[in-house]
Amino acid sequence: MEEPGQIKRALLDASAGAISGGISRTVTSPLDVIKIRFQVQLEPTSSWALLRGDLSGSSKYTGMSQATKDILREEGLPGFWRGNVPALLMVMPYTAIQFAVLHKLKTFASGSSKTVDHLSISPYLSYISGGLAGCAATVGSYPFDLLRTILASQGEPKVLHLTDAIMFFSALTAVHSVVYPTMRSALFDIISTRGFRGLYAGLSPTLVEIVPYAGLQFGTYDTFKRWAMTWNWSRSFNTSSTTDHSLSSFQLFICGLAAGTCAKLVCHPLDVVKKRFQIEGLQRHPKYGARVDHRAYKNMFDALQRILQSEGWHGLYKGIVPSTIKAAPAGAVTFVAYEFTSDWLESILS
Repeated sequence: MEEPGQIKRALLDASAGAISGGISRTVTSPLDVIKIRFQVQLEPTSSWALLRGDLSGSSKYTGMSQATKDILREEGLPGFWRGNVPALLMVMPYTAIQFAVLHKLKTFASGSSKTVDHLSISPYLSYISGGLAGCAATVGSYPFDLLRTILASQGEPKVLHLTDAIMFFSALTAVHSVVYPTMRSALFDIISTRGFRGLYAGLSPTLVEIVPYAGLQFGTYDTFKRWAMTWNWSRSFNTSSTTDHSLSSFQLFICGLAAGTCAKLVCHPLDVVKKRFQIEGLQRHPKYGARVDHRAYKNMFDALQRILQSEGWHGLYKGIVPSTIKAAPAGAVTFVAYEFTSDWLESILS
């Protein structure tokens, strides 16, 4: 059994992680919804289609600005927070587990539970610790990620015109499926049709994605923090100043911004594959584009190959613009909120 101090530290890290994750997810939800709509759209998006010269009028979303206007007009402001409840239920335990496991691994690697001592460990151990923490957090919170993706991707117009209603009813009758109005309806239908395994659809590409993503995010964050602290030290040394070398909130924000951007740019294709697995066989309103057929992909590698064949390399980077725009502030907000919340909780509990 762990010592009380270790248990308190784990609870502190988990609480700080949950709070920071909840704040970050709520703030960036609109960008996440737009990103998911692009990722699950089988039709081309304008930026790539224009380059190829094959832009058709069948694409539902053709750019960030157009997608924002369409969602606002058709679904109202709440449309930008579709799936935010399961997203919060996913991200809060995810970040809680992630930061608690990460701190434990870094404590083991450095031989000290003090956060400041964790920067002294090898950069390689920072990347490995981040990847392992991401794996543990993913397995623990994945069903909520699945539900969030389904609710955010399907779309639900505020008012159905007669022609839309006829199309919608015909589509639903043909596939014997529904557009889920709530998280509960989605949960029970997935369990009844796919079993509990259905709640982990797309887990394999997610785990393959999360190792490099979490590793890069936490590893580069620690690296940028080291660089910033070295810069603070050299500046104070050159000016003979005795000021504190600790990082300012702005510097922490920039470090988180850079870490989130680097990780997302490298791992985005695997995120696209994950989203396709999560929504395959599920009905969407016809006006939101083609649906991904049930068992459209045999496995992760088959999905990558099929997307490359039918949509080209750009298909693996659908939604990269809103994804990067979202990942940068999301990473920054998460890290800054975690640092401040952790310090605040530590001052209260100590």
